[in-house]
Amino acid sequence: MSNFNKPIDAKREMFRKYLERAGVMEALTKVLVSLYEETEKPEDALEYVRKNLGEITDAGSELDKLRKELEESKQTIANLKERLVKYEPDEIVE
Repeated sequence: MSNFNKPIDAKREMFRKYLERAGVMEALTKVLVSLYEETEKPEDALEYVRKNLGEITDAGSELDKLRKELEESKQTIANLKERLVKYEPDEIVE
């Protein structure tokens, strides 16, 4: 009887690994943790998951874009501070 269950267990394990690689497990975990941490639980938990799951998957690319923009802005600020020192050497630039 254990031989009968092996193919099913192997398929389940392959599917679980696939979900992990695709980021599905992480996204679901984040949504469920978010729901758990809500002080006032929503009436429709499924709707909450639907809404917030979409936000989580969209947030990844937006976050990457914002990180890149932040790094570029930091570099621009550093360059401007260097230029400012040339024109106003007595000013302390932090």
